[in-house]
Amino acid sequence: MKQARGGVRSYSGAISGGIYATTTTTTTTVAPISGKVQVYIMMGQSNMLGEGHISGSSDGTLEYATKTKGLYPYLLDSSTGEWAHVDNVRDVAVMGSGGPTGTIGAVHHNEWISVNPSKKSTIGPELGIGFTMANATDAPTMLLKSCIGNRALGWDLLPPGSEQYEYTSGGKTYVYAGYGESPNRWEKGTTPKPISWYAGLQYDGDIDRADRVLADLGTFYPGASDYEVAGFFWWQGDKDRYDTGLASRYELNLVNLITALRTKYSAPNAKFVLATLGQTEKGATGNEGLILDGMFAVDGKSGKYPEFAGNVATVYSHPLSKGGASSSHYGQNAETYMNIGEAMGAAMAELLQGDSISFV
Repeated sequence: MKQARGGVRSYSGAISGGIYATTTTTTTTVAPISGKVQVYIMMGQSNMLGEGHISGSSDGTLEYATKTKGLYPYLLDSSTGEWAHVDNVRDVAVMGSGGPTGTIGAVHHNEWISVNPSKKSTIGPELGIGFTMANATDAPTMLLKSCIGNRALGWDLLPPGSEQYEYTSGGKTYVYAGYGESPNRWEKGTTPKPISWYAGLQYDGDIDRADRVLADLGTFYPGASDYEVAGFFWWQGDKDRYDTGLASRYELNLVNLITALRTKYSAPNAKFVLATLGQTEKGATGNEGLILDGMFAVDGKSGKYPEFAGNVATVYSHPLSKGGASSSHYGQNAETYMNIGEAMGAAMAELLQGDSISFV
């Protein structure tokens, strides 16, 4: 994949990375993989799931961006003009609603990373992430996405170890659920009435579905027999911004999330990259400002959490977005998803530079 250079992009206020034009060939036989597959688990809500349009001749689609505007040239095979793929990065995406169901859920992708409208008509940040990382490492790599839309970190995706807390609003004090508790909140001094959903149910389900992929590794990464979780990608926050009680807790919930994921996968050194909501500018106030500040606080370069130095990075998405808001999926503009994906991939590559993975 490391061929003539093309498509180098840089953004003010964001981490940037160079991408090379790529032409690859398909291998029909499956050879055993030497070494462990480096797995990067991708979590979040609808924009991580992916809402950028692929097909179409109008500005905002991926076809228009690549074939008319000349953006992201590495996505096209230089000899055929068709969509290129990378044969050391596997794109796996599963989805299910709620907790563990005993199944892997819907499989949206299970192929070498490429633009693949026959599998799904929209993209998330995985293309920018995958092609950028393929340009940085020859290691066998899997992007394993497990998520669904309309989920809050402070409720649906609340990680294990998160405790209940109190928040006062409108003259009333509410108790917000800790992991495993139900409902999402109740007035202090009253008896909570559980519902059919509990705090962290979607987290449990997303992790279970990811685990089922890993338990059947050879089906999802041909020739592989072993893996290690090397990192996590997180793009979320939209649903939390509608509840000040959740927004005010976002930073601590992020800290708990990073800790819980590393503990779960026995991967204390696994890197963590997150992206901010694209519409939220630095200096924002209100709930979006609370969420943005929390996201910047966990960045290892902020110094607030010394244990995150060199292993957690926050990508500032506002300069990369082509407009719109997270709630409207940024107008489904594919360039937003590509730009943010590139930046997330470059951030991960930067974090991994000092590790044992072979980088070039």
